[in-house]
Amino acid sequence: MSQTELILLQRVENLGQMGDIVRVKPGFARNFLLPQGKALRATAMNRARFDNERAQLEAQNLRKREEAERLAERMQGLSVVLIRQAGDSGGLYGSVTPRDIAVAVTEAGLTVARQQVVLDEPIKNLGLVEARIALHPEVSISVTVNVARSQEEAERQARGEAAAQEEEENILGELHAEHAAEEAAAEAELHQEETHEA
Repeated sequence: MSQTELILLQRVENLGQMGDIVRVKPGFARNFLLPQGKALRATAMNRARFDNERAQLEAQNLRKREEAERLAERMQGLSVVLIRQAGDSGGLYGSVTPRDIAVAVTEAGLTVARQQVVLDEPIKNLGLVEARIALHPEVSISVTVNVARSQEEAERQARGEAAAQEEEENILGELHAEHAAEEAAAEAELHQEETHEA
């Protein structure tokens, strides 16, 4: 199986650091690393070019990382709400995608691309989920994604009250109301009998 040899121009998660020479599948190089400027083909000419520009690239990387760290401090504890339709069990009709999260985070004041949103798995249920935003190859922040059917439900979830708890309370409330109505009816019947006897 053929592999392409590349020089990394920045840290790439699970691959290597800036300056590392790595071997990857041609498709990964062609579709991701090369077009996004994360790597160069490891030819003799590119190696020489990288060695000449290394100090400049490292300085650029440091500046970008510092900017990302400042941004991460500002956005610490960020939480976004996504209103979605869901079934009674809390399963979503469709799933929340990195693009949805990127739009919500951008509306909250931090411009991010969907490629910067890292989800371990698609979000398919109501509730609070942590998503990672990669601001820089070496800096990321955690954002709480609050997926709810309504703004009110989102506020309850944010306070830690489960939607299921509310349903339980509603059922208990209904049962209590039914029981109270039955007691009132029995009492009225008893009162009526007493007035007949008198």
